[in-house]
Amino acid sequence: MAYQFDFTPILTYSDVLLRGVVLTVELILVGGIFGVLLGILCAWARSERIPVAAGIVAAYVELIRNTPFIVQLFFIFFGLPAAGVRLGEVEAAMIAMVVNLGAYSAEIIRAGIQAVPRGQWEAAASLGMTRAECFRHVVLVPALRKIWPALSSQIVIVMLGSSVCSQIAAEELSFAANFIQSRSFRAFEAYLAATAIYLGLAILTRMILRRLGDRLLYRAARHAALSAGRAVAVGGGAVHG
Repeated sequence: MAYQFDFTPILTYSDVLLRGVVLTVELILVGGIFGVLLGILCAWARSERIPVAAGIVAAYVELIRNTPFIVQLFFIFFGLPAAGVRLGEVEAAMIAMVVNLGAYSAEIIRAGIQAVPRGQWEAAASLGMTRAECFRHVVLVPALRKIWPALSSQIVIVMLGSSVCSQIAAEELSFAANFIQSRSFRAFEAYLAATAIYLGLAILTRMILRRLGDRLLYRAARHAALSAGRAVAVGGGAVHG
């Protein structure tokens, strides 16, 4: 028997689908921005080998990278209330995405930091920069440029992983698809629409991240290169002197 396609339920529940898309985009923005910032902070702590902080960060990275995202999500939403911390579905989903991306991006960014020549650190120090200033102005941008494609891919992976947030009743895209199929019994059409939207969001996210990297990192890299150049020149002058 030939299957009769019927996308009428998709149009009927378009408001539910739209709300799911909006929340998914919000999860991408919050998880991406704060996850990368957390990753930068953790990468800095490990690269600087700050005694206590480096150990805590190392434990955090190993814990998150070696446990499933859905378990982390369930721990935040169902486990933390036992300790008196109660969060809504959306807040728990956002925190889980930030924590997850933070751990993965920390290792990616740390690899970029390690690829920056050690001489740039030493030359910047000769200018009187503090370690934090050297990291921010001379090291971070070149490191991000080296690992930006890998970091962008990780952001997309975490964005797609947001689909499991429907398990705690966060009304994102996969929740909307489940809702539509449960009301209309048109599973093929509901999940086909969700698949197409996820694909579009993934492609759009990659395009935005690529353009962001090309523009912002290029401009910031020129400033960092000038700072590094001055540092090397001063360091070289000090050596010859």
